[in-house]
Amino acid sequence: QLQLVESGGGLVQPGGSLRLSCAASTTIFSIAPMGWYRQAPGKQRELVATITTGDSTNYADAVKGRFAISRDNAKNMVYLQMNSLKPEDTAVYYCNAYVLGNNFWGQGTQVTVSS
Repeated sequence: QLQLVESGGGLVQPGGSLRLSCAASTTIFSIAPMGWYRQAPGKQRELVATITTGDSTNYADAVKGRFAISRDNAKNMVYLQMNSLKPEDTAVYYCNAYVLGNNFWGQGTQVTVSS
């Protein structure tokens, strides 16, 4: 059973940066598309960014040019570098892996952007 553990969230001022990390428990990480999603209070979970096994990336329009997703297959890790953060980026951020038709999720990490 694949397990995902996020870390790196916290409180940051507008314009600041954070780097989220997601650790996968098994080596199947290298064959799974990975992604980051977020859910703000009272809103549905939404896609933030995805990265394929071939390192092709896709971003939500709201974060293009500010966020960057990357992966390190040797360490079974995926990252989300978030720059120029805005209050509307405040949400719980979830790591996701799609493997053989199944979605796997981490427990989430809170990101709060506030002055």
